[in-house]
Amino acid sequence: MTPRWAYFNGDWIDDRRLAIPHSDTGFMLGVTVTERLRTFRGEPFRVAEHLRRMRRSLEIIGLDAAVIVDEVQDAIDGLLQRNGSSIAVGDDWAVVAFATPGGPTNTPAGRPTVGVHGMPLGFAWADQFDAGVSVYVSDYRHTPGNCWPPELKCRSRMHYYLADRQAQSHEPGARAILLDQEGCVAEASTANVLAYREGEGVVSPHLDKVLPGVSVAAVRDLCGELGIPFIERDLTPEELRAADEVWLSSTSICLLPVVRCDAQPIGGGAPGPVYRRVLAAWSRLVSIDIAAQARSARAV
Repeated sequence: MTPRWAYFNGDWIDDRRLAIPHSDTGFMLGVTVTERLRTFRGEPFRVAEHLRRMRRSLEIIGLDAAVIVDEVQDAIDGLLQRNGSSIAVGDDWAVVAFATPGGPTNTPAGRPTVGVHGMPLGFAWADQFDAGVSVYVSDYRHTPGNCWPPELKCRSRMHYYLADRQAQSHEPGARAILLDQEGCVAEASTANVLAYREGEGVVSPHLDKVLPGVSVAAVRDLCGELGIPFIERDLTPEELRAADEVWLSSTSICLLPVVRCDAQPIGGGAPGPVYRRVLAAWSRLVSIDIAAQARSARAV
């Protein structure tokens, strides 16, 4: 079998050998900065924005951000080149970059741990473009800014895990919505939350209070092209449940419609027309039908 190549601390290795030592701070304490990109037609989407966010995360935890980001950028290019023959026609990949401070003491002579690896997207969410997603408002709260800055994208996500377990106890496959400490909508697990309200437009929680999603920025740009207002403000759970449409946005899925919240239908209980307009505009932007690609890949 042709090996799938991964980059790890300056070397290219079979990704089956990719492993973090048990003494690494990224494993021991969860101090891992990460970015997840996806490709469209083999090209990484908005790579500059992902690397800019990664650079800021590295600065927050005190690593040499400029050096590591340059290393990661070269590794992303090398990863796609080396694995080109493994990327099936019509398929696309997730590309994951990560960095940790390295060993447990992180002495000045120590080297950060840096890796980049990838895999086919798999498109497990393919049917959700039409069937939609169910969500539940969780009792678990979004991590406040006095724990770590919302702009820090890291692997410390126990609250996501617990919130999703709670949501799935209500309905298999459901996703959690986490509120902030004031009781307003913050994020879904691994996705940003957006609501569409007729007469107001697309409403996002304040992006300085949540992880500023690269995909949310894409949605904002697409809304501008379509003449749909896009605003940031506090959004209550009651407003979310009463919205005409609710969407989840993240790198791999791009944009999915939420059709139920706390077992109650959102809008008509089906993907809404504004969602379909924005997804169609995204498809035109990347020159591929995003939903059709996912359905086709899952049908193989």
